[in-house]
Amino acid sequence: MLSVDLYRGEDALRRDRERVLRRTWQFMGHDSQTPATGDYLADVIGGAPVVVVRKADGEIAAFHNVCRHRAGALVADGAGNCGEAFTCRYHGWRYALDGRLRNAIDFGASEGFDPRNYGLFPVRLEAWRGLLFVNLDLEASPLANLIAPLAARWPDGQAAFPLTERRSHRIACNWKTYVENYLEGYHLPMVHPEFDADVVVAGYRTEVVDRVIFASAPPRDASVYGGLWGWLWPNLGVNVYRHGYMIERMTAVGPTETRLDYFYFFDPARTAELAAMLKVSDLVTAQDLQVCEEVQRNLEAGIYRGGVLSPKHENGVGWFQDRIEGALSSV
Repeated sequence: MLSVDLYRGEDALRRDRERVLRRTWQFMGHDSQTPATGDYLADVIGGAPVVVVRKADGEIAAFHNVCRHRAGALVADGAGNCGEAFTCRYHGWRYALDGRLRNAIDFGASEGFDPRNYGLFPVRLEAWRGLLFVNLDLEASPLANLIAPLAARWPDGQAAFPLTERRSHRIACNWKTYVENYLEGYHLPMVHPEFDADVVVAGYRTEVVDRVIFASAPPRDASVYGGLWGWLWPNLGVNVYRHGYMIERMTAVGPTETRLDYFYFFDPARTAELAAMLKVSDLVTAQDLQVCEEVQRNLEAGIYRGGVLSPKHENGVGWFQDRIEGALSSV
């Protein structure tokens, strides 16, 4: 079991960001969200502001959302269009969409200033089936190495489904508290009793394949949730259903605050199925929110100092904890 201290406090969050979240592939959005030149998506990845942008040549690039002058933001978080260049919101420095500094107001060559030395800091960007991933570690192994087990089990016939719905939820718990809840079905009979009407909860199993954890349960007739359930190290859920799929990003906002971003990609002709999916999803999220916040409260209280994992139900949790421990102990 991980030390309780790793689930609380700014120091634990700082280490998670430095050793885990900034060294792994993080989901940013979908290619379809940036169709035109200058379209961008900006978010905070491992505590670092990042922006991806569509360039004039049609390609997408990623940078730290940080001006090289005095650390101003190039764009606000969220989605938008910056036109043909980034313009720092603080002092107006302008950058081409490939990251080159084009204009530093009132800086001249006579002062020994060379704009070639002040391009934007790059971020690794790779795409898979239209899904955009970034990595702050420029030496990271390719995304394909992480995604391979999922790609082997998920036919690409659903890749053309559009982004139909987005929802976000805030949970007052450490991101690892939520991930561990996500990775086991031991709690289903107590926390999600309605689940048994959709899948056979007694048949719930988890399987670790490289850095992907798969969960499965026999579906009942007309199951809404039946399908392929996957989770990619360290904080991304990928749930595939009959008529679409959902991406769930688990973002560490603070030591005891996690933001869940749900991206639903669905067959536009299946509005009834999507509505049923959203209804179930909202219920499950509300139930998980309650139990995860209660767990976090008890972790903060200082009474609980460690427990034991079920070898039958919590092998995914054990793998995750071992992986976290290994990452935090690395140099």
